[in-house]
Amino acid sequence: MEDNGIELLVLLDISGLEDKQRFEKHLKREGFKTVEGEDFVYTAKSSTTTFSTKAYILEVFKEGLRKQEFKGSANMVFLLNETPYPAYYFDKNTNEFELVKE
Repeated sequence: MEDNGIELLVLLDISGLEDKQRFEKHLKREGFKTVEGEDFVYTAKSSTTTFSTKAYILEVFKEGLRKQEFKGSANMVFLLNETPYPAYYFDKNTNEFELVKE
């Protein structure tokens, strides 16, 4: 059986993003593709562990948002091999993704 790595699906709920093309160009350089017909939905593959993959997703999207102006909020959920992970929100005070407390 061949291991093709981890399939990633990232959904970003963001409001007031100034330059979507620039943001998505950053994601593309980091290996993410936009899902055609969907706004702020991205896919990629990872060959590392789920822990490393989760950290990579948070870092790539954090860097993308740090380089952008957006007026509203940014929330993110992602799936690794169809397994959902908890939601995160981008804290503009710390410039970090924080786990949403339920």
